[in-house]
Amino acid sequence: MRIVSLLPAATELCYALGAEPVGVSHECDFPPAARDQPSVVRSRVDASADSETIDAQVQTALEAHGSVYELDREKLRELDPDYILTQGVCDVCAVDTELVAATVRDLELDAELVTTDVHSLADLYRDLQNLGETIGKEQTAARVVADLKARVAAVERRANECPATPSVAVLDWLSPVMVAGHWMPELVDLAGGTYPLAAPRDQSTPREWQEIRACDPDVLVAAPCGFSLAQAQEDAQILPEKSGWCDLTAVSGNRASVMDGHHLVNRPGPRLVDTLEQLACVLHPDEFGEPDRAFVAGLSGAMPTQ
Repeated sequence: MRIVSLLPAATELCYALGAEPVGVSHECDFPPAARDQPSVVRSRVDASADSETIDAQVQTALEAHGSVYELDREKLRELDPDYILTQGVCDVCAVDTELVAATVRDLELDAELVTTDVHSLADLYRDLQNLGETIGKEQTAARVVADLKARVAAVERRANECPATPSVAVLDWLSPVMVAGHWMPELVDLAGGTYPLAAPRDQSTPREWQEIRACDPDVLVAAPCGFSLAQAQEDAQILPEKSGWCDLTAVSGNRASVMDGHHLVNRPGPRLVDTLEQLACVLHPDEFGEPDRAFVAGLSGAMPTQ
């Protein structure tokens, strides 16, 4: 059984089920063993740039090529996969299913496309179970899902006992400002907060800064999609320059943070539960303890303290 995974979240699904892919995308870096697999995806943007530059590069790539990504057709032919894992969540985050299907037809590969489409924890559990059934790992998938559900329930139970329910805004892009949707409203609710700027399963949506000011969240988290913690910290320095920044309740209350958007917030694989656990620490540090400094940092020195 030969599996090629075209996005990091799907690669993590594979490894969680005990299936090592023979090919991955250029961004697949967890678990560390994934870095040793050949990449079949090339990006047309410079991922090390700031969010404003990347946004411009994305628009240029879409206008010129219709996609941010290019598949390595020869490598894909060489790997000759039985299954190719793709996604239907975001054309900017990873190769979309239509491009993959067209490439498979052109190369006349005898490969089955398995599309992940996660917008909630229930979708994550479903995709784990579906992939498990597809590759003959049903029992492993059942164990993984049961473990994830148990961890989620533990967070929810403790969060329900917390005395406060802070309002939260999570920004998954900073120029332009975008409010995180999909699974994030659900995670905030489970972690004991409210999420006034989006409903569960909403798309991540660009917002005028004035909307963020009007919402005036108690907690603000900057987690640009695909950015490591260090890159996110650097990019987030544009936020204090925005009008009314110091007047935000999250800022004056020392509750503005930066979170790793590459490994946690914006990667809809098993580590969404890690995101939930870190988010609970950000929202309720007295009850859950300090967040892991490998994934969460204060923004302009602001960090919740016990």
